[in-house]
Amino acid sequence: MRNVALDLPLLFVDVRILARGVPILDGVTLRLDAGEPTVLIGPNGSGKTTLLRAAMGLLPATSGLITWGGREASPPARRAIMFQRPAMLRRSAAANVRYALAAAGVPRDTRAQRTGELLADVGLGGLARRPARRLSGGEQQRLGLARALARDPAILFLDEPTASLDPAATKAIEDIVRRIAARGVKVVMSTHDLGQARRIGGDIVLMHRGRVVETGRAEDFFHAPRSEEARKFIAGELLV
Repeated sequence: MRNVALDLPLLFVDVRILARGVPILDGVTLRLDAGEPTVLIGPNGSGKTTLLRAAMGLLPATSGLITWGGREASPPARRAIMFQRPAMLRRSAAANVRYALAAAGVPRDTRAQRTGELLADVGLGGLARRPARRLSGGEQQRLGLARALARDPAILFLDEPTASLDPAATKAIEDIVRRIAARGVKVVMSTHDLGQARRIGGDIVLMHRGRVVETGRAEDFFHAPRSEEARKFIAGELLV
């Protein structure tokens, strides 16, 4: 049974991450709790991907504190991340999932059944034998989701999972994300698409220049933004 309490709440306290002396995250304080999806929005270069990588445990904080369920060190056994363009292994869709299951430590005698379940869950049950690199862009993204779910995560981080996809492929991904969230998985997703943020987000986090500018419930954020940056971003103006 999924135990979300293992890694939640996920806390950033005055976190700075530097790259060659330049702040990529600059004094970020943020709390992520169990519940509906949290959607990160903001212009390119605002720090969304860096925040997701740090939340996964892939990047250490230069200063400040990151804790998972109150712990400063927490192996990411119940966390998974899917990047914007997940690399496809040179093997079938099913073999890609089996590889992810093996990496997650799933017993060999259950991998075949679990592979079928995961592929069916993302609508790829009929494409199990197709080479992963011959799948369409949307199908590859769904396969990436199946591989991430192989870890049976309590928290799933998604970095712009529908970037460059057409509307039909985008809807397919969004439908899967909703089903994942309905099962109790905490989804934290970045997107540049405000419409998608409205459709998916329970909570919204607006980032700009490596900082968290505003957070809040989606309905409050979009109908009564508190900051000038949020008002401009919602109106389609450029944040510079």
